[in-house]
Amino acid sequence: MDDLVGVEVTSVTNQTDDINQCDQTDTKAHLFFMPVYSLVFVVGLVLNSLTLKGYFCSAQQQVSSIMMVYLRNLAVSDFLLCLYLPLRIIKYISRSVTFHLVYCNFAVFGLYLNMYASILFMGYIAANRYLKIIYPSGNHFLRTVQAACIISTVTWTFLLAPVMSYVTMSLLTQEAPTVVPDSCESLHNAQVHVFYKTIHIYSTVIFLVVLVSLVFFYYSASRSVLQAQQKQLASSSCKKLRRSRRKMLVLVSVFCVCFVPYHLVRLPYIFLHRQCSLSKVFYYLKELTILLSVLNVCLDPFIYFFFSKAFRSQLSRARAKQGE
Repeated sequence: MDDLVGVEVTSVTNQTDDINQCDQTDTKAHLFFMPVYSLVFVVGLVLNSLTLKGYFCSAQQQVSSIMMVYLRNLAVSDFLLCLYLPLRIIKYISRSVTFHLVYCNFAVFGLYLNMYASILFMGYIAANRYLKIIYPSGNHFLRTVQAACIISTVTWTFLLAPVMSYVTMSLLTQEAPTVVPDSCESLHNAQVHVFYKTIHIYSTVIFLVVLVSLVFFYYSASRSVLQAQQKQLASSSCKKLRRSRRKMLVLVSVFCVCFVPYHLVRLPYIFLHRQCSLSKVFYYLKELTILLSVLNVCLDPFIYFFFSKAFRSQLSRARAKQGE
């Protein structure tokens, strides 16, 4: 019996060693990610601080349009994501078990919360632009400031609910590790791991719905421009439609650059990263695509510029002051 126990213990130990070996990451890659994240943090913080100042502290701070409601929420999401970035930079160099526990239980889901808030608000901005093209003089309920405020509030609640559930489950079931974990997933028990996978599947569905909607909205805007040209409508109408299409193109481009690579990698990573032959490849892919996803804090100001007159006016005033 003792021999059997010894064999079992040895077997478990070997399996644990194999898992740890699979989970080991290349710390040399951190020397690349830390300065890049630092640059993104500085640029994103400056741009989004100026944006929030323009949206909330200027003379035009009153909510006057649906677009302003969605752009403000997108700017808030980007600013909160900027505040997360220092924690990710520290994660690369910290050997504190306590810090990694805080990071895995709270900070890492701050990234996902703000990422999917950005994804949804980009979708709302595109939908509003689409309705404006299709119903230029209509009074649809969805094209009211009140509806935009309700949708924004429901969105944040809808995103916070699974995050708070995950944090609660994780804190109640998690055993404090004695060494720094190789990954946040290694802290999950079976129940939390299933819930973790469920959240990512649910998030991927959100992403796919928004992606398909954006492609449809851009296609519809392009078709409207083509029809207007064929019918030889007034040049002013064609110009408005072309501007709308250009705005849609900017939105779709930022969305695809930042979020499509991440979602192409994320689900395979969740289900396959424990395979030794794939763990290192998935680690690099995951880190690179997360970097692209947070890059939206630097690219979203292009959306503000094209969609918001207030933002363009703020830039003009800033340039005028510099010229004085």
